[in-house]
Amino acid sequence: MAIQARTEFAAALNQLASEKGIDVSVVVEAIEQAALAAYRKDLSLRNEEIPEDFESLEAEIDPVTGEIKIMRGKENITPPGFARIAAQTAKQVIMQRLNEAEKGAIMDEYGKKVGTVISGTIQRQEGTTYFVDLGRAEGILPISEQTRDEYYHMGQRLKFYIKEIREGKRGPEVVLSRADAELVKGLFAQEVPEVQAGSVVFRDIAREAGNRTKISAISTQEGVDPVGSLVGQKGVRVSTVMNELGEERIDIIPYSEDPARYIANALSPAKEVNVTVSEKDNEKLAKVKVPSTQMSLAIGKGGQNVRLAAKLTGWKIDIEGLGDMKISEKGDPSATLGTRVKSEKLEKTEEKNDSTETQKEDEAQNELEKVVESKEKPVESEEVKSVK
Repeated sequence: MAIQARTEFAAALNQLASEKGIDVSVVVEAIEQAALAAYRKDLSLRNEEIPEDFESLEAEIDPVTGEIKIMRGKENITPPGFARIAAQTAKQVIMQRLNEAEKGAIMDEYGKKVGTVISGTIQRQEGTTYFVDLGRAEGILPISEQTRDEYYHMGQRLKFYIKEIREGKRGPEVVLSRADAELVKGLFAQEVPEVQAGSVVFRDIAREAGNRTKISAISTQEGVDPVGSLVGQKGVRVSTVMNELGEERIDIIPYSEDPARYIANALSPAKEVNVTVSEKDNEKLAKVKVPSTQMSLAIGKGGQNVRLAAKLTGWKIDIEGLGDMKISEKGDPSATLGTRVKSEKLEKTEEKNDSTETQKEDEAQNELEKVVESKEKPVESEEVKSVK
């Protein structure tokens, strides 16, 4: 039914529809249904039988005055004083129908956004769960989706990955994540035009949220360097992503169809890496030899570098130094991103001083950062960039 926008009644309908984010026709339908419900209740109060053709009755709204009539075909059967009765009875029904319509609109709108990155403001905390203002909807950030060592405060604006939308006690709930590896990919997609255009495509990602991420990419267009595109001139693109993640370290790895080369790239910043791969009984094993001077870099602090490399590539990695040290990590492609992959075995370990190891790794990263900052031309395609 067309509503004349020039009338006061129509203006009120339009305002209500706008506030709820639904179409005016939905509001009109809710009022008409509420009027019929009020008519049924009025008949019951007056001890009158409900007519057999009740389902065929219709409610009509005057677009100018807002007057409601109950019609049987073309016959007006509205009882005397019905306007007062309808106003008293229909309010609750109308609000219920409008709330249902609003929930449906929110579920539809945010359901289409699942798998994307959205901005929101931390609104409140209940226990270990944070609630986020997303505009029309409320997002929830459960503890399982929070980043370790990341602290949140009221009014803080952040970006989140939308994992799912579900019906909650207070209405639709948009489940958000700060720990999901897909958040990193989504942030890069927002910053890198080549990703948006499809000329740079992500292949694999492994993340220990709040600490470090390894991500590999390829180019689908000749002349486009995937690593250089993600890093950006002077590292501006990757720095923007890192800033959003609280300075989480990001290693950008060039993907290779050659498993040995891919694994060597993934073990960056370690250099002089020799990789031999083999597959037996559905097990993919990579034996890696590195000089003793590169051992701490290959393994990483707490075994993190080799752990993420194994997860990124999907290969079990055995690292052997040219000395007598050996460590093994198993990649599990089916493991949940952002969780640690446990070590299969540790045949012999050497105690490493964390500060010395970190210093070595930082020196290697600083060298790479200088290369990024000094080059205006695209970075060589097989050069691994790790930014801290």
